[in-house]
Amino acid sequence: SFRNLCKTASVYTKIVKDRGKSSCIRSSNIVPLQLTRQIYISGGPLCTGDYEWQDPKSEDEVVNIVYIEKDGSKKNIRGKVGDNVMYLAHRYGIELEGACEASLACSTCHVYVDEENFDKLPEPDEKEEDMLDMAAFLKVNSRLGCQIILDKHLEGMELELPKATRNFYVDGHVPQPH
Repeated sequence: SFRNLCKTASVYTKIVKDRGKSSCIRSSNIVPLQLTRQIYISGGPLCTGDYEWQDPKSEDEVVNIVYIEKDGSKKNIRGKVGDNVMYLAHRYGIELEGACEASLACSTCHVYVDEENFDKLPEPDEKEEDMLDMAAFLKVNSRLGCQIILDKHLEGMELELPKATRNFYVDGHVPQPH
């Protein structure tokens, strides 16, 4: 586990907020209150959501998708293979909340996936289905954005945001990147 890896290396990771974006600090003197999921790439670990703030390294990685916002406007986004669509939305200022930070404890990142791409996604697991059961305005093409990871087969996917979500902790709240 990551905790054992940290103990073995005498290195702990702490998540800090820096101008609205998560940052990682590594130090042998910091003990985290809670460890988060990490993504390991050739440059070392990234905190959850940081990967989506990196631009594609080559055109082979690019996956273009469209977010349809609550007012019906479309926002074309240039993502990359491996991007989580909830964190990608945060990068581009799209109002997809994600209150539980992708821990499958809420349904605030609920989206509707276009028919052409819905069947290309892996089946939702039981935890995702349980959270979707709590989502407002559930449809047959509903999924949690935090569980959708981009790959080349999803090129052109459209994700529509529902008119409202449950768990928005403050009316009129505009989500900030975690």
